[in-house]
Amino acid sequence: QVQLVESGGGLVQAGGSLRLSCTGSGSTISSYIIGWFRQAPGKEREFVAGISSTVRNTYYENSVKGRFTISRDNAKNTVYLQMNSLKPEDTAVYSCAARRIATSYTDYIQPRRYDYWGQGTQVTVSS
Repeated sequence: QVQLVESGGGLVQAGGSLRLSCTGSGSTISSYIIGWFRQAPGKEREFVAGISSTVRNTYYENSVKGRFTISRDNAKNTVYLQMNSLKPEDTAVYSCAARRIATSYTDYIQPRRYDYWGQGTQVTVSS
């Protein structure tokens, strides 16, 4: 059983930055693919970014490319999502998720293909 704990959310003005963390609690996540997803009120959960266990592959949703960066520090058992140039439309609950294997881009972007989820952290961007 993999337990994921997110942190780093908060309230920030438009144009500001936040760094989210996703840490494995009681279990190592170094061999897992990690995805970040977000869900705004009244909207479906959407893929934000994903990273392979080897860091060789990273993927981003189009609206965050160039602004968000996903990275991982396996020694710290943590995956990060650095979010810069934040916009009000980035406001959502951000959650990280883990799965063992991904063989295609589709495996990264579909929430139902992930096995473990964190509780989420709120990100609010004011205009």
